[in-house]
Amino acid sequence: MQKRPLGRTGLQVGRISLGTMTFGEQNTEAEAHRQLDRAVERGVDLLDTAELYPIPPKAKTQGATERFIGSWLRESGKRDKVLVATKVVGRSDSRWFRDDGSKPRLDRRNIEEAADKSLARLGIETIDLYQVHWPDRPTSGFGAVPTRWKSPAPDADEVPIEETMEALAALVTSGKVRYVGLSNESGWGTMRYLAASERGLGPRVHSIQNAYNLLNRTFETALAEIALREDVGLLAYSPLAQGFLTGKYANGALPEGSRKALFDRQQRYERPGAAEAVDAYVRLAAEFGLHPATFANAFVINQPFVTATILGATSVEQLDRSLDAEDVLWTDEMQAAVDTIHQRVGNPAP
Repeated sequence: MQKRPLGRTGLQVGRISLGTMTFGEQNTEAEAHRQLDRAVERGVDLLDTAELYPIPPKAKTQGATERFIGSWLRESGKRDKVLVATKVVGRSDSRWFRDDGSKPRLDRRNIEEAADKSLARLGIETIDLYQVHWPDRPTSGFGAVPTRWKSPAPDADEVPIEETMEALAALVTSGKVRYVGLSNESGWGTMRYLAASERGLGPRVHSIQNAYNLLNRTFETALAEIALREDVGLLAYSPLAQGFLTGKYANGALPEGSRKALFDRQQRYERPGAAEAVDAYVRLAAEFGLHPATFANAFVINQPFVTATILGATSVEQLDRSLDAEDVLWTDEMQAAVDTIHQRVGNPAP
């Protein structure tokens, strides 16, 4: 698999990584282990998880994903083959994350507790990439790159980015974390983190994990230039737009066992214009002789500001289809065809 730099860490990672948020909800521990085995067999060397997972978040299942990865690391003996990335939740009303039942915040107490629990569940001594899952401050929309601005009222007790950075610095100094990154962050927030690190207030951020796919290219508006010039590469989640870009929901279809059938949480990808855009991209994939899942992932990994795409699957078969994107020769013709559709349909699912 082709490798790319992970920020300025000096590490190289494969341009396809494995997302794990189905482990513990849609996937059993045995199924999770099979996916992990296949992913590593095919060159994946970055595993992405979070204290929040699995999805949808529930007190009963929270942390199961990290535990499944931990049991695989222990049983497979492949800790030295992979980098492990996890995340600390941002400000939340969910009280089950912290031992004292308080609402999570991005301050030192919360971040230290979250990291210690993730380390225990994963069964490792150091987290390779520790990411802030979402900001402490209110934002205009989850994913932080809206196409229409809404002005959220600031919270009176927002944790300053500088304070969050100091907490992350303590984790790095202690050896519990190697490197740090962001997720669901805006251009403004990313530059504030970078400015804080330049003032010596904490470690440099090396990655940003935001949604990016054929239906949502808003990352390109401001964050792409930051990613390239500041070496804060994109770890792109939802490359298949939660399955919509496979075409499996076309014409109102509702496959048994699909995320939409189970949880009905995909409203982001059901906005006006989204179905038309999906149909156009699925047809385009067929014109190039590719499965739509392979085509959609190939688009993502061939953008210059992307460090890696984060695959999500519930079966090895689905995983293989997305991993096949590594073997696609992405051409100027393909990019031009995608851009032509995007000019017409825009970003219907930011």
